Amino acid sequence: MIRQARARVCGRDVRFLDAGAGWPVLLIHAFPVNADMWRPQLERVPEGWRYIAPDVRGFGPEAAPAGSFTLDDVAADLAALLDHLKLDRAVIGGLSMGGYITMALLRRSPERFDGIILADTRAEADTPEGLAGRRQMIDLVRAKGAGAVADQMLPKLLSASAREHQPELVASVRRMIASTSAEALAAALEAMMGRPDSSADLSRVNCPALVLVGADDEVTPEASARAIEKRIERSRVVVLPAAGHLSNLESPDAFSRALSDFLASNM
Repeated sequence: MIRQARARVCGRDVRFLDAGAGWPVLLIHAFPVNADMWRPQLERVPEGWRYIAPDVRGFGPEAAPAGSFTLDDVAADLAALLDHLKLDRAVIGGLSMGGYITMALLRRSPERFDGIILADTRAEADTPEGLAGRRQMIDLVRAKGAGAVADQMLPKLLSASAREHQPELVASVRRMIASTSAEALAAALEAMMGRPDSSADLSRVNCPALVLVGADDEVTPEASARAIEKRIERSRVVVLPAAGHLSNLESPDAFSRALSDFLASNM
């Protein structure tokens, strides 16, 4: 059963989803969705484990205004959430923006990691072309709102097959995007633009790492996953067939199985 709760951390209310019981796994969501993206994994928690999926600042139902923030600020929020839950250590990971936040938390508190999960993400900072694209999206969301972001990003987030054959998934992702304020989307874009290159940080990881990527991910393709694998000594890549950028949603069974196998084999 998936539980929903709120915690007061860093002066703000944080909604988080919670399922299972046992050793904790913190799952950090992608842009521009929210913690609900992890429901397929929260429905498949292996015995002896507890999955916790929080909303990033400004994201999720009834979220308070986010204001301006950095990914380091979000990492501080999540460290405070772990403190609130009385959890010193956890397996910690995220997808896309969630991966960037995971790397920010790694720089802040490497001692809290029993394992690391990096899905459909990259270690490098934005390229000049990437920065230009984010600026254009900030202009778009400020001018036309979250619906326009959904229209532009859905072809990048989901594979062509999913868009054609999984209308319920497309509608679910669109609802998550549309539920987020233009202010929060713009703030998250600016935060991602300001993130550093994390390649050197990954070279210092001394815990087991799982690197996941959708075979049809055009945003952060397999090459990005392989580059992360080369930086982390105790890592392995799992390529999920027939999945785009939101691989945990397009291939929930394969993603959840890879995660469960990783936990069983390394913890």
